[in-house]
Amino acid sequence: PVISFDKTTHDFGMMTDGEKLNYSFHFTNTGNADLIIRHCQASCGCTVPEWPKDPVPPGKDAYISVTFNSEGKVGMVHKTISIMSNTIPNTATLVITGEVKPK
Repeated sequence: PVISFDKTTHDFGMMTDGEKLNYSFHFTNTGNADLIIRHCQASCGCTVPEWPKDPVPPGKDAYISVTFNSEGKVGMVHKTISIMSNTIPNTATLVITGEVKPK
């Protein structure tokens, strides 16, 4: 299996302290075996990833949805999400960025 993302970074731009923002990273399994995402881990508890729990067959696509809670994160933000799967290499990284303005 090969996990091929349309893009691996997303900039939320300006947001206000306390906003919860979501972005879905689109990917396709461009390999020739089922893609199994074992786990997704964010660099901070303020960032929550959701991923498909079922195998993604070759040629099919899916999304990893990331919700960022800006509460108390005033300033520039740069968060990473590590994706562990049955690919080689077995880890991929997604990045979200933005700037949180005070209320």
